[in-house]
Amino acid sequence: MVKKGDFMNIGQKVLAELKKEIPQVEYDRYIKKLVYDTKNSKSNLAYFNAPNMIVAKWVKTKYADKIQHLFELQDGIKPQIQIGVGKIKETKKRQNTQMADKSSKKSTFLNPSLTFESFIVGDSNQFAYTTAKSVAEKPGQLYNPLFLYGGVGLGKTHLLQAIGNYHIAMGNKVIYTTLEQFMNSFTSHLRSQTMDRFREKFRECDLLLIDDIQFLSGKEQTQEEFFHTFNELYNANKQIVITADRAPNKIAGLVDRLKSRFEWGLMADIQPPGLETKIAIIQKKCELDGIRLNSDIIHFIATHMGDNIREIEGTIIKLNALSSMLNQEITLDFAQNAIKDQIKEKKESITIDDIVKIVSKELNVKPSDIKSKKRTKNVVDARRTAIYLARNLTPNSMPQIAMYFGMKDHTAISHAMKKINEIIENDENFKLLLDELSNKINTKNTNNDKNL
Repeated sequence: MVKKGDFMNIGQKVLAELKKEIPQVEYDRYIKKLVYDTKNSKSNLAYFNAPNMIVAKWVKTKYADKIQHLFELQDGIKPQIQIGVGKIKETKKRQNTQMADKSSKKSTFLNPSLTFESFIVGDSNQFAYTTAKSVAEKPGQLYNPLFLYGGVGLGKTHLLQAIGNYHIAMGNKVIYTTLEQFMNSFTSHLRSQTMDRFREKFRECDLLLIDDIQFLSGKEQTQEEFFHTFNELYNANKQIVITADRAPNKIAGLVDRLKSRFEWGLMADIQPPGLETKIAIIQKKCELDGIRLNSDIIHFIATHMGDNIREIEGTIIKLNALSSMLNQEITLDFAQNAIKDQIKEKKESITIDDIVKIVSKELNVKPSDIKSKKRTKNVVDARRTAIYLARNLTPNSMPQIAMYFGMKDHTAISHAMKKINEIIENDENFKLLLDELSNKINTKNTNNDKNL
């Protein structure tokens, strides 16, 4: 006789099938934590329990359709998928409470995939990562507030939400909000004369995570309210973590007393990633999403897509989507063709002067020597390198490049390109140098655009 619980129910079978089709890390982190509720499930309803709202929301958003399809394959019926939290009877009550007052949530707008484990650490972000992890482990004790700053798409929001997800897993009350959402909420409660609810939401949490604080600039009334919110939390030893695109003293239109408070704890900047870090980020993204890209494609994306990690990840998603729709393998030619317009835009804003400046700095050769007629080996190598990069990273034609370097005609450029290609074939270290230079040039170009 088979005892109850010794067999695998249909819900377990479906999750076992799903395991075969998704990345192992996603299965372990989310799907494995689901429990199929046989008592409350019906032929047209499949009910799962999740340990918290983060897991429930993530599974529902990303895999509900897939789970539904797998149920259909098992018994021919396509049920509605519901994912609750905790005991069944409490779930509906909790959902109704959350709809009535969003402030009852333990967090808002956290992406469960943004964790410390999924963050790629390199020289450019090591300090920010270490301090963020320390704050997560000892909130309100070490660095309060923690102020993370850096350019667009470098990982500030990832670290901010990693701190939040760390504490959600511990059952703490976390409020994550962008500054824009904070301002909208403030304005709405001010108009409806319900400021007590607004203050309860933002001042009675364990952690307050504020993204893009630079938009507080010039908003006097909002600054006043945020000042008092900050003081309440700080005095209660509640952790505050803030991100911005620049250091507090560089944010114009911010009152001095707020600047001063932002500097009370610790400020950590995130620099643009080096080539090795970008390659590691691409590899990690591919691993998590089950996307196969060979090393040539990864290097191509890393060296040509600037330093915005979100843009790089978007490029990978785009390649995978196109490959799936066209039923074609992702080759280097496929990738180059798919993102040629993005690369064209970058090329149009890179000048040969930019290239010569970076090459001269990295190879320790004066810019004037690179453009001169000198024939010493180090100058010739630097000149060829600059020519090769100018041909690949700018829209300039060979005659235009020849004119810039004071050469007779385009045949000299063609000869230099041929020589560089021969060296690349036989010298892996030189190829890596070119990749690193390309990365620095694209990164510098991206940073220049941000400063316009």
